[in-house]
Formats: sequence, structure tokens, C-alpha cells
Amino acid sequence: MASKQQMNQQSLRPTIGTLEPPAAITGGELHIRGEHLAAGGHPTVRLGNQPAQLVVAGDSYIIARVPESAIVGELIVASGTLESELHETHIGIKIADSLHPVANPVVDSEGNIFSTFSGSRGQKSPVSIYKVDTNYNAKPFVTDLMNPTGLAFDREGLLYVSSRYDGIVYQVTRSGNMSVYVEGMGVATGLAFDPEENLYVGDRSGTIFKISRSRQIYVFATLEPSIAAYHLAFGPDDSLYVTGPTTSSFDSIFHISKAGEVETFYRGLGRPQGIAFDAQGRLYVAASLRGRRGIIRIDQSRKPEQFLSGPGVVGLAFTPSRAVV
Repeated sequence: MASKQQMNQQSLRPTIGTLEPPAAITGGELHIRGEHLAAGGHPTVRLGNQPAQLVVAGDSYIIARVPESAIVGELIVASGTLESELHETHIGIKIADSLHPVANPVVDSEGNIFSTFSGSRGQKSPVSIYKVDTNYNAKPFVTDLMNPTGLAFDREGLLYVSSRYDGIVYQVTRSGNMSVYVEGMGVATGLAFDPEENLYVGDRSGTIFKISRSRQIYVFATLEPSIAAYHLAFGPDDSLYVTGPTTSSFDSIFHISKAGEVETFYRGLGRPQGIAFDAQGRLYVAASLRGRRGIIRIDQSRKPEQFLSGPGVVGLAFTPSRAVV
């Protein structure tokens, strides 16, 4: 039989009640709530066998920062000789570096990922767009394009890229050959295709342009100018959703109908940037919510929650296997 001391120790074992958010990357913060988290002394948190830095360490509440060395989400809280049961979270792994994206990456039908080295305005970099294959090998895909910003694929698998430097949207073939698709788009940033294959371009000065398949240009909607970029995505209702960070710390996601009518879909985000929808029609946005930075998920009832914690997130995309990059 267990001794009384062992039974007392068992009753004081750290117990994790909730672990939020469900995912994080290096530098992200995990919020742990429970009981007896510091019952045996100052607590420690491990992800796999990697110790996490504690931002807050209390008996019922811990904030743990994900270390760079963490690659698995098996989390344990330890206090003295006492340990909690293992709780699972999802830890993102680095698949490429030395990039400079300012918007969403894009993923082709084969699962290859495309991202930019955008650079500061007027900065020309040796490689403009990188292709990261399914084995996570990053290779140059497009060169000699100044300040590439927004990316989008059409149904034929051709890549479109905006340049906020010259206001041109370029079309790129599968082999990486580039040609001008449309000019005069102002400070061209975000791109998105609607179900009829019309292309939408966000000029961060305040205009959303609509480009027909015959390359006719229309002003689709006007918005408050953005200090950085417009980010565009079509939702399950075939309406356009747009973010564009301003000087406010209480920014919005806008819903634009097929007729170009603008309404606020959600207000209360810090610096909202790249947006995407999952198969269930939920919206994901790179932003901060009540001071927590990373990816925020908003369901169809417009209820927000932090999905992923991490610093410096500017965009996201879903792969064919529904992983998030």
C-alpha cells in the first residue's frame, strides 16, 4: 500500500487544467492553468526534453516561452520531484530561413511553398521569390523583381506577384519565366482570385482593383489607407476579406460583397496582416488579440481565439494536407 506521504505527494502533483493556444512556434507563449503547479517549489516546464523559459510562474498559472530547440509538443510541468501528466500541443518547425516575406506564402497543388524576399522599398535582392519543395529544400525561383509583395495562383497553376515598388503585377510560369500581367496598380500589395478567376489587387493607398480575365481594370472598393499592405482572401461566401494595418491598435477585418459594399467583419485586432480560410470556413489572420501575438482564428459566428502563438508572423497558408505554413 502507498504510504500517507506518497498519497499526500500524489494529491499535490501538478495538474494541468488548460493549455492555450493549441499551437506555437519558437518564441511563442503557452498559457498553462491548473493546480499545484508550484507545489514542490519553483516550477519548470519541458517541451520534450527541452526546458522552456518561464515568463510567469505561479501555483495556478504559468506562461512558458517556446525555446528554439523545441521540436515536439509533449509538455510537462515539474515542481521539485513532482511532475504533471503529459499534455500535447503543436510546435511548428522551421523549414526555411533567410527570407523576407511581407504577406502570405502560397502553396501549389503539389505542396511546394513559395515565399518572397521582399526587402525594404527600393532594395534589389539577388533572389525575389523562393520555392520550398516538399522535402523543405529552398531554391531560387524568380530573380530581378523589385520588392515582391503579394502572391496568388490561378487555376492553371500560374503564379502572380505584385511589386509595391513599380505597381506592376507579374505573371510567372511554372519554370519561373516572368512577364507583365497588369500595370498601374499604385502601391500594389495583396492579391486574390475570385471563383470566376478575376484578380483583385490591393493598392495600400486606399483602393482594391478588380482585373477581369481580359485584363480590364475596375475600381472595386475603397478603404482607409494602410501603413504596410492590404492582405486579401476570398471566403466561403465568395466575398472578399481584407486586412490592412493602420496606426490604430484596434484594427479591423473588412468584408466586401460582390457589389463592392464594405462592412466591418471583425474589429479589435493589433496589426492584422495575412489571412486565409480553412476547409471549415474559419478565418485565420496573422495579428494580435488582447496583446497575444500570432495567428488568430475567427469562426463563422465571429468569435475570435488565438490559434498559434509566435512573434513576427506576417502570413500563413494551408497545404494540400491541411498543415499550416
